[in-house]
Amino acid sequence: MTVRWCVEGVWIFPVLGVLAGILAGLLGIGGGLVLVAALAWILPMHGIPKEAAMHAALASSLASIVLTATSSAYAHHRRGSVLWPTVAWMVPGLLIGGWLGSGLAVYLDDDVLRWIVAGYCFIAGAQMIFGGNAHPEGRGVPAPRGPGMSVAGSAIGAVSAVVGIGGGSMTVPLLVWRGVQPVRAVGTSSACGVAIGIASALGYALHAPPGALPSHAVGYIYLPAAIGVAIASVLSAPYGTRLAHRIGGKALKRVFAIFMVVMGIAIIASG
Repeated sequence: MTVRWCVEGVWIFPVLGVLAGILAGLLGIGGGLVLVAALAWILPMHGIPKEAAMHAALASSLASIVLTATSSAYAHHRRGSVLWPTVAWMVPGLLIGGWLGSGLAVYLDDDVLRWIVAGYCFIAGAQMIFGGNAHPEGRGVPAPRGPGMSVAGSAIGAVSAVVGIGGGSMTVPLLVWRGVQPVRAVGTSSACGVAIGIASALGYALHAPPGALPSHAVGYIYLPAAIGVAIASVLSAPYGTRLAHRIGGKALKRVFAIFMVVMGIAIIASG
């Protein structure tokens, strides 16, 4: 009874925002997977129908990521760890992919979405542990650019919209594989997450059927969750950024991989 009372209060959303912001700065993921797992469990206690809970969790997470990723990207930019040429090449694809992916997700069943998100977590964690680098890691590696990065952005945007994240769990491994230092990959991923959040959140708002959620919502975006998380995450993201710059590259990869596996288990359990 006590646990239920705690999660029914709107203050639970800023608490989630603090965690999401720290993870945004640390791992470049906007805390999206934490939010999706937590919101899928919490939102039915706030009057969201269970059959729409996963869609609302994804949409609200992506809406909050816009501000979370902006705060994280700015903090990383101040430390010189955002590869802006790479961001410029990826953004067009990210926007297109985010819009199309959210359009697909609104037609998928809640349980199907849940298993897609969980499976994605396991795959991304394994890739980060076992994937190699195409080039030696180091500051001398030029910022990845070109049409290939735009194409990759389209795929990353689409998948991110379906699983409710800022794309860091794909962008970070891609950039590390291209030889980018993990901390700079995280910073660049944060900037890319802004584009993903905007396109995907708009998609969930505009593609949703009329009356998708009972109240306090725009499409599938549950406003109390999105706003509460976003405000708190903006304040906490710089702390995650500082932590990311203190952790070595190999350790950061291990943290990333373990986090992904834990989130996959949590999302399955929330069903």
